[in-house]
Amino acid sequence: MKLLLKWLLSAVALLCVAYVYSGVEVRSFPAALGAAFVIGLFNVVLRPILVVLTLPVTILTVGLFLFVINALMFWAAASVLGDGFQVRGFTAALIGSLIYSALGLVIEAALGGLFVRK
Repeated sequence: MKLLLKWLLSAVALLCVAYVYSGVEVRSFPAALGAAFVIGLFNVVLRPILVVLTLPVTILTVGLFLFVINALMFWAAASVLGDGFQVRGFTAALIGSLIYSALGLVIEAALGGLFVRK
């Protein structure tokens, strides 16, 4: 139940990103659902591999390179999905992923309060 709710709220967060920032475009709620799924899938499968491969650069930049990895995941999802979810360049991906990550933290905090384990 928590996973389904997080997926729906992540899609809403993508719609909010598109509303707040013009560099990201989401055409519909089903497109946002697909984009949230693909971003989540990329973050689970590809992100850990990229983090390990770029560990020296991440250490040299004191962790700031992780923002680049997040932007790449965001941008890659847009390139896979096509017309429903579009990102206009790497800078737009970076700003969009920062906003999306901030909204994701809010979602996690809200869901953590809802689904408290006893």
